[in-house]
Amino acid sequence: MTEQAMNQEAGHPAIGGGLLVVAQWEAKAEEADRVAEILRGFLPQAQREPGVKLFLISRAKDNPAQFLFYELFRDEAAFRAHQESAHFKSYIAEQALPLLTRRERAQYALL
Repeated sequence: MTEQAMNQEAGHPAIGGGLLVVAQWEAKAEEADRVAEILRGFLPQAQREPGVKLFLISRAKDNPAQFLFYELFRDEAAFRAHQESAHFKSYIAEQALPLLTRRERAQYALL
């Protein structure tokens, strides 16, 4: 069995497998509220993508310039489609990323 097939079969029975992406952002302090506003516009569109199983964005209580993304995609193709979407390019690539001081991402396969 291939690794991709195992990843698709693995996971929680209610969720199945998939590709989990966890991202951490830190906005420039003076831009934190603007980043939050951009993300509020982006989030509902990302959650409606056909390959998205779960998409959450949170903001740190003790540092409002920090944001945490928890994204579960059906597979690698769904993640690629997400990054190629018009709303990702507009909200994230064009508007939000220039306002950040740090952006880290990691990908995980569900057990």
